[in-house]
Amino acid sequence: MSFVQKATSTTAGKIMAFLGISVLCGLLVAGLFLPLAVTGGATAATGSDLIEEFPAELREEPVSVPSRVLAEDGTELARFYAENRQPVTLDQVSSSMKDAIVAIEDERFYEHGGVDPQGVGRALVSNVSSGTQQGASTITQQYVNNMLVNADMLRGEERLTISGTKTYADKLKEMKLAVSVEQDLSKEEILEGYLNIVLFGGRNYGVEAAAQYYWGVPAAELDLAQSATLAGLVKSPNGYNPETHPEEAVARRNVVLDSMLQQGKISEQEHEQATSSGLDLNINRQSTGCIAASQAPYFCDYVKKEVLANEAFGPDVESREELLNRGGLEIKTTLDTSLQKKAQDSVEKTVPVGDSSGAGSTLVTVEPGTGNVKAMAQNTHYSPEGGEGTGNTVLNLNVDAAQGGGNGFQGGSSLKPYVAAAWLENGHSMYDMVDASQDSWPQGSKFKASCQPGGSISIPEDWEVNNVIGDMKREMTADFGLYWSINTVMVNMAEELDLCDITDVASRLGVHRADDGKPLNPANPSFILGAEEFAPMTQAAAYAAFANDGQYCRPRALLSVKDASGKTYDVGAPECEEAIDPEVVAQLNETLTNIATRNAEETGQPDVTEQVPMGGKTGTNNSQSSTWYIGYTSGLATASWVGRFTDLRSLAGEPINGQKHEDFWGSTLAAPQWFDYMGGLSDQYPAQEFRKPQDSPFENPESRDRYQMGGDGSEPGHDPSRPGDAADGTLDDPNANAEDAEQDAGSEAESDAGSGSDDGSDPAPTTEPSTAP
Repeated sequence: MSFVQKATSTTAGKIMAFLGISVLCGLLVAGLFLPLAVTGGATAATGSDLIEEFPAELREEPVSVPSRVLAEDGTELARFYAENRQPVTLDQVSSSMKDAIVAIEDERFYEHGGVDPQGVGRALVSNVSSGTQQGASTITQQYVNNMLVNADMLRGEERLTISGTKTYADKLKEMKLAVSVEQDLSKEEILEGYLNIVLFGGRNYGVEAAAQYYWGVPAAELDLAQSATLAGLVKSPNGYNPETHPEEAVARRNVVLDSMLQQGKISEQEHEQATSSGLDLNINRQSTGCIAASQAPYFCDYVKKEVLANEAFGPDVESREELLNRGGLEIKTTLDTSLQKKAQDSVEKTVPVGDSSGAGSTLVTVEPGTGNVKAMAQNTHYSPEGGEGTGNTVLNLNVDAAQGGGNGFQGGSSLKPYVAAAWLENGHSMYDMVDASQDSWPQGSKFKASCQPGGSISIPEDWEVNNVIGDMKREMTADFGLYWSINTVMVNMAEELDLCDITDVASRLGVHRADDGKPLNPANPSFILGAEEFAPMTQAAAYAAFANDGQYCRPRALLSVKDASGKTYDVGAPECEEAIDPEVVAQLNETLTNIATRNAEETGQPDVTEQVPMGGKTGTNNSQSSTWYIGYTSGLATASWVGRFTDLRSLAGEPINGQKHEDFWGSTLAAPQWFDYMGGLSDQYPAQEFRKPQDSPFENPESRDRYQMGGDGSEPGHDPSRPGDAADGTLDDPNANAEDAEQDAGSEAESDAGSGSDDGSDPAPTTEPSTAP
């Protein structure tokens, strides 16, 4: 069995007991180990007693191998390791390397049975005559010692291996196991194991990792000079490191070459040519972890934290991290590299890294029906070396604090679909009229909240709610109010409902606060207008349910995990459940798809919604420092966010990517970023038509004629008894206030209000929101 196979599995019972080699034991006890009683290594025991006490079987543990994080298509994203090692078979190592290591470390390797009597004799004479301890370790003994070190390290035990620090008891144990190993393994297997486990300076363990690090070549292509350099390193990996001590490394290399010449391994010409050559290093540093990720470093960080939080990988965080750094895990993730590249290009196109505005831009995509996270991008560099204007941070803007993110961002009007869903669940229709004229609630006003003490909540102070668009404090359909994002419509709808029903809808969709993971609090009615802070991934996963008939799937990043021995770890299947009735979602989508069509037109990409059915909603917080567009097709759901992640200062009037925006809404940059990214993905992720309601309240759901300014959302000719419908079915003054509305709201006509949405209205009574994620 090769080292590559053995490196990742424990050899139990294979190595037979060392039953006694009389001549060798006599030599050991009589000579080398006679000083035991004097040195105190074992004052009460003879050498023979010690032999019997030591185990005859080598305690092998899986050798430390780097773990790899892979994208869905197998692309390597990052490596994690405590020891940079790339196991290879012996036929993948150059002949010069094999000759060099044997020549300098154990010239009689192919002649002895694990312990070299000549070497022991030489060490005995030196130790007796000089009072010093000279080693006589063969390659087999060194292999045994390294395996013992590895096993002790994994068990959390300490083991001294520095030259001259091992006791005679250590040496005896090492020799006994070396003989046993020789009885079980061939010389080729021992040499292979040794070349894969030994340290070659820095964190480079094994000949392949060392060859790649120092010269960028595989071990099979090491030339004579390079081989001699590496062989010379083994005696003192730090002292003869060619990168840090080049002169010492050259001198030691030449010693190795001298030994090879003396032993007939190389010719005079080869010796002269190699000794006269330079080190010619070509250092290829391989940083470990997400900081060295080839792409998607923040997704990599999310994956790492998912592994560390999962009991499948160990009983505690420490053991899981040890497995990640040493277990040779192959972690296949959900990331789509093509989507990731496009997402990264889009966020940096919107707000360049290190932009003077300090604004952040993010995109995160979740697959409806699985919860698979397909892309995660932000306009910063993954680096702990932060500082203003550097664009560096390790803060993952797309996820919760517990997953490496911050406190999240106020959702603004992106929360309104949850209110509308609760409205539909309670038997209402999106075509129902809502009296949106009430815009203030005095102190003491009560909202029904059955899950709260007393079944309701009381507002501790006056609450005023306004709209960006003028002349909207009147009757209109729920559909019209959601389409134009009218705050007074949403609050009046909520007053007719039970606030706990709204928060329940949000909870079923996985919506929770980013800072502490808690659900929306019905005691603070400002949540209706998006005052709470959320992570973009939370929002993307919630909206994915609108794309999948109300089925919510928990976001997931891991597809499969196995270690180098082939052992698989249970990462679980997609966790999905019906959160909202499909009919409710179908009726809600009749509004959200029309919103997406309008936003596509406003961003100059009307053909996108013509090609692919999609829905979406914008959101803006009160200070215009957090803006959203969350949209979806049946194939993908994406949250696009642009705003500040260090404070709540407004971005209105702030130059972003060289351009100022008088008002800063969700439609200003977040929506264009979403359409720039999602446009053209239909070929890769084909989108289907959304389910049609069995009982739509609209005669022509796809027509946007009912959204004309000055109207109330009634369809022409449909239910003429409603206010706003003339007897002949035409709208009364359909263009009334349209010009004022465009002036007030901009192209988006966004009307966020309250503590979490923007129109200058007074916030609802609530705790002061966090000013930074």
